[in-house]
Amino acid sequence: MTGRRACPRLGAGMRAEIVSVGTEILLGEILDTNSQFIASRLPALGIDLYYMSVVGDNLERLKEVIGRAYGRSDLVITTGGLGPTDDDLTREAIAAVLREEPRVDPTLEQQLRAFFAARGVSFPERNLKQAWLIPSARPIPNPRGTAPGWWVEKEGRIIVAMPGPPPEMERMWNEEVAPRLRERARGAVLVTRTLKTIGIGEGHLDEMLGELTRSRNPTIGVYARPDGVHVRIGAKAADEESARSLIAPMEERVRAILGEYIWGADDETLELVVGRLLKERGLSLATMESCTGGLLADTITNVPGSSAYFRAGYVAYDPAVKVSLGVQRGLIEAHGVVSAEVAADMARAAREVAGADIGLGITGVAGPDPLEGKPPGTVHIGLHDGESAQVQSMTFYQGRLATKRRAVTVALGMLWRHLRRDGPPLAR
Repeated sequence: MTGRRACPRLGAGMRAEIVSVGTEILLGEILDTNSQFIASRLPALGIDLYYMSVVGDNLERLKEVIGRAYGRSDLVITTGGLGPTDDDLTREAIAAVLREEPRVDPTLEQQLRAFFAARGVSFPERNLKQAWLIPSARPIPNPRGTAPGWWVEKEGRIIVAMPGPPPEMERMWNEEVAPRLRERARGAVLVTRTLKTIGIGEGHLDEMLGELTRSRNPTIGVYARPDGVHVRIGAKAADEESARSLIAPMEERVRAILGEYIWGADDETLELVVGRLLKERGLSLATMESCTGGLLADTITNVPGSSAYFRAGYVAYDPAVKVSLGVQRGLIEAHGVVSAEVAADMARAAREVAGADIGLGITGVAGPDPLEGKPPGTVHIGLHDGESAQVQSMTFYQGRLATKRRAVTVALGMLWRHLRRDGPPLAR
């Protein structure tokens, strides 16, 4: 089943494979975000990902999948199946593939019992399997849970087994696994820089970039995303510094072409960028929402420190509630609740009631049924800054939740453009 190799293919780049374990993934009950997380971080380590698999909690199938991965890859990374129950079988499968016998490690057992004792909880004996090790395995610390990971080395190959819960897995990867792999991998690293735009379509953006999209190294990719169109610049080199030196001049060229549309980069979110601008300029914000049901306020306040600029958010579905908050009854009667005029007045009212510098108002038809004769996906977004109002309208329906999310994105983009236009030049 497993041929012998002296060491991973360090010069050519380590070949990796990810195996996600869990019947709940196969049934669609949870999303496999762990594989996405790991896959996005391997290129910067100079590790080539060749395969990804999902397998349920069945020992024979686990042995088959892990055995195949171990036979063809230098590095096998598993997530899930390290719990204490009978259907947590990743340890058993790895032990079977390597033909080694798991035994309770006294140090791990002591740590595990101390974990429960510190919380005043009796120790379930079935948890003892989480203290297992095989001769080729070393434990990987997991301070966020009861399941330590396994770092296994045999026949020149590595198996890394990590727990399934994302907070445990991500911490283990960042603090324990990635640093070890960085020392081992010797392949060329792939570094990426993502510039995020709004207010321009994918096709138009691609046309504007022209011949840049045909560059070989660095490369440029254009992708439509829920928060706009992303431009990903990727470069491959012997090390991260060299790769970034290839990216830098290309980024300057892209910014020179798309500067007015670029709102952020890499892991930045619209709500983070907008919040930073509000804070830098000493401005405050209030919102009034109808069809989005508080999603705009929730998104804004997901940013730590948002209380420095976010005054209040009002969710007003009933027209009478809108009127009680200061929306003009005459506008509702003349134009209907779902109208540009009411959206602008909601923004004004939110701003005045909360004593904020800027107000945002959203009204529309989230669906699936029409309202006031308007089709699902009809949304009007108003912005008021105390001197004037502006409105952006759209009709785009892909379901109720998608309508709400798109409305929030458009509202934040509208606010970003307003802040950029009225404020000093933005720092890159």
